[in-house]
Amino acid sequence: MKSVVYARISGHSCMWHVSLDIRADLAHWFGGRRNPLRIWMLEPALSFGQAILLTERLSSMKWKAEQVSSPSLMLEAVSRQAELLGVPLGLSLDKPGAPLAGQADKHGTSQGGRRDKLEAHLRECDWQQWAGYRTTEAGARAVLPEELLTLISIMQGRSLLLEEVSQLMEHHGLIDAGEQPLLYIQMGYLRGELQISQGIQRSTKRIFPTLRTQLVYTCQRCGSGIEHMVMTDCLFCEASCPYCEQCLTMGRSRYCSVMVSAAERVDPIAGFDKAVGNRELEPKPNFESEFDPQPGNVELYERYILPWGLSNVQAEASSLALQFLKANESQFKHKSGQKPGQFLIWAVTGAGKTEMIFPMIQYMLHRGKHVVVATPRRDVVLELRPRLEKAFAPTPVVTLYGGSEQRWDTGTLTIATTHQLLRFERAFDLVVIDELDAFPFHNNPMLEYAAHKVCTKTGVTLLLSATPPKQLQKAARRGQLPHVKVAARYHRHPLPVPLLLAAPALSQQLKRVSLHRKLEEKLAASLQRGAQLFVFVPKIQLIEPLVGLLRTIFPEVTVQGTSSKDEQRAQKVIDFRNSIIRILVTTTILERGVTIAKSDVFVLDADASLFDSASLVQMAGRAGRSAADPAGHVYFVAKERTRDQVEAIRQIKSMNTLARKKGYLRTKGEVIP
Repeated sequence: MKSVVYARISGHSCMWHVSLDIRADLAHWFGGRRNPLRIWMLEPALSFGQAILLTERLSSMKWKAEQVSSPSLMLEAVSRQAELLGVPLGLSLDKPGAPLAGQADKHGTSQGGRRDKLEAHLRECDWQQWAGYRTTEAGARAVLPEELLTLISIMQGRSLLLEEVSQLMEHHGLIDAGEQPLLYIQMGYLRGELQISQGIQRSTKRIFPTLRTQLVYTCQRCGSGIEHMVMTDCLFCEASCPYCEQCLTMGRSRYCSVMVSAAERVDPIAGFDKAVGNRELEPKPNFESEFDPQPGNVELYERYILPWGLSNVQAEASSLALQFLKANESQFKHKSGQKPGQFLIWAVTGAGKTEMIFPMIQYMLHRGKHVVVATPRRDVVLELRPRLEKAFAPTPVVTLYGGSEQRWDTGTLTIATTHQLLRFERAFDLVVIDELDAFPFHNNPMLEYAAHKVCTKTGVTLLLSATPPKQLQKAARRGQLPHVKVAARYHRHPLPVPLLLAAPALSQQLKRVSLHRKLEEKLAASLQRGAQLFVFVPKIQLIEPLVGLLRTIFPEVTVQGTSSKDEQRAQKVIDFRNSIIRILVTTTILERGVTIAKSDVFVLDADASLFDSASLVQMAGRAGRSAADPAGHVYFVAKERTRDQVEAIRQIKSMNTLARKKGYLRTKGEVIP
């Protein structure tokens, strides 16, 4: 889009600015009383990206008194800098007689008539000219104070492209602001309530050892670099302009597009900084120790832990996380520029992670803070919504996912897919990242960037995982990441340890139209004991032939297959949960989120490269989740034993050892209420 570059002249001083709508700037600087200010507007209007680039260069220059008093000398210097930066000043949209040429309409297109080849020039405006313009029909369209305040309010914590801001205005019924959004956005910016930046930011870096300068483009929304930039010809830039393809599904972020965000929300107790000065920080608690029974912590326990009816194992983990929230809150008061805190709940599969986060959510909501629970998958968002609505009623729960009707709603408690976090910035005081090791969050720098930027500087990111990425495991072991390990399930039985079963590759078995003898025996034994069977395979194309073979071998049971491409997957999962289906052949799409009371797990081709140690642990975690059948069977069936299989088994045994050491596991004959 186009925008105006202008100089604000006061005496012999000169300040350079960019405007989305010059009317806002003239009204802001001239006000209602006569003053000696002068405004020199550069024409033609420039694309927003070029305007930012040129303004930064002009603002870094020292201007002489004779230049400030002479438009021709000023224009000569401006043109020289524009030429060095490659900013074109030759074309203009001109409307003869227009008092404020270069003003952009709500779509970002400069107002004016035909396109002519004109020399760049500076158009001067003083208080008297502005007063005259205000009497015209165009100048009389003032900003409505109540709509401006509403816009600032609904933009809190958001980071949106211009088109999205217009949709936000429409959703909240801002009629006048919706008709002239640039005017309202610019006025909010001049008041210091809104921030304006480019969709794609340009910078330079030196390449060693040649010290050659290289242009670097970074997407301000998703953090992607040059590897995700696509260069295209641009109408506004009149040159090649990059856009980001990494976050393209959320709208096109370009070099010349406008990104609008709110100034960071002020925390109610942030002013405490000034009172405490540079006092030493309190020592950090040891977050792998037992619950600290100090009076303040006992109060936390009684108020925020006991009401939820957590098991002893769950309560200890929640208590330590709650202590961290409280410690982080007090420590940020003493230290400026502190990064958001992080705490990891490393809990085995089936430990009840969702219930464990309820005390922290309650603690933050009671203090008027904003909370988001982010999960990689839409179906988990929809599953969590009724649980959180019931747990925290009457607090409304905003649910965000692709196609959500609440896309532009605002609330203190939000559930969102991790992709939706891209539309927020410094919005939440507690960010809960559930299943951070799952697709598509794992190994996705874009979503990691999004999760980082939505947390306020004084907030906390709570990480939940049964299989944390290796870098987080390493940070936890080194004491660099506060964490707690939940090594046992609520029923306090050990995790089923997978058994390795040697067998030919599944493709070979299917080709022979028969299963390996030992594998068939184990499947039959599981069915005989009344279990339902998860049968995991690494490729979708293996599902259908395996389902057919299993139906032939076990004609008395119902066998189905499903994958990410199956339109009936949801119904099949329901049927599996209702015991209508006895054997479900699937890919890793069901390695999480499905709990069956009595189940055994078979991972076929467990040596496939797709099955890393984290995936194997998750699949093994489908067994033994019920107190009625805590010792389900897990088999890794493969032609070869791999490092990932061994590592998965090691992790499971390690958690069982830790649980036994801490006394989490029930003793023989002990009755658990």
